[in-house]
Amino acid sequence: MADGHVFAVASDGFHRFSKRLVQEIEVVAGLGVKGDAHEGVTVRHRSRTAVDPTQPNLRQVHLIHAELFEELEAKGFEVGPADLGENVTTIGVNLLALPRHSVLRLGGDVKLEVTGLRNPCAQIENHQPGLLTAVLDRGPNNEVIRKAGIMTVVRAGGVVRPGDTINVELPHSPHLPLERV
Repeated sequence: MADGHVFAVASDGFHRFSKRLVQEIEVVAGLGVKGDAHEGVTVRHRSRTAVDPTQPNLRQVHLIHAELFEELEAKGFEVGPADLGENVTTIGVNLLALPRHSVLRLGGDVKLEVTGLRNPCAQIENHQPGLLTAVLDRGPNNEVIRKAGIMTVVRAGGVVRPGDTINVELPHSPHLPLERV
């Protein structure tokens, strides 16, 4: 039984904040989305390559839950699939509650391993003023809650399309909470 499904997919070969909606993406094991600016074994995010270009790419595929868009709309923001730079927009999966090393099976072949939370950056604020604050929250112990999606690495590649099912496989216990990557 599916836990959820793919709502939209996006890619962009250039380092822009938002990505381009497409009909399908091809993900490649160990690399990410074929042709995307963030595809690679080593980190591709410009701020991180400036610090250490040899660090592993733990951000090969970025996923955001479509339910976030409704929450943001209620706060006065107009945000849709690919606007926040994600490759895969999901629906029906509580991405932020997943433990590290969970595996998401998309469609029949693709396996993505969850590495952590996306840390929203100032580019979100440039996209729409006030949006950075809107994708951050505070928990009961005043801890920062990041809502801008999760990052994954590709364990098995294939093609991903809107409508594909998503099945979640939890790792063995103990479950490790998501941290920013």
